Amino acid sequence: MTQELIELRACIVEQRYDDALVILNELEGMSKQAILQNIESFLVRLLIYLMKNQVERRLTNSWAASIRDSILKIQSLNLKENKKSHYIPIAEWEELLETAFDDAVFAASIEVASGIYPPSQLAEIIDKDVIMNLANNLIFLTYESKKTLQNIIHQELINLPGGEDWDG
Repeated sequence: MTQELIELRACIVEQRYDDALVILNELEGMSKQAILQNIESFLVRLLIYLMKNQVERRLTNSWAASIRDSILKIQSLNLKENKKSHYIPIAEWEELLETAFDDAVFAASIEVASGIYPPSQLAEIIDKDVIMNLANNLIFLTYESKKTLQNIIHQELINLPGGEDWDG
């Protein structure tokens, strides 16, 4: 990105504005791609902990914190600078969730039940529809205000398997 900024400066100084606009578009694309990769990373993390929760039928403080943090980070990253639009509209999550799910099964196989299930076996144990519906519902909530979301997440955590015991 440093090279692009140097080139951008040179284009502006030399009054090559069409070239400068091309570089700006490249920088914008790179920025958006980085944001989408971060969102996907937190989505995979969210799915891993939802899988652990489903298979192990419990909720620990650490898992609850990871689920909560993932949802809040997704909300924050997805909101564009104008605070009015999103990088990923509500209607476009399905494909990203499908991709993230496959990555999450592989990663979760290390974590769930101390890693006793290989990814293929874990994929058979997990109720994918339940996980995907839950993830979809949590993602949908990220379009709420941050304060509203923070209040809702706690209730959603209580509703997870083992959530009532976790809440005490």
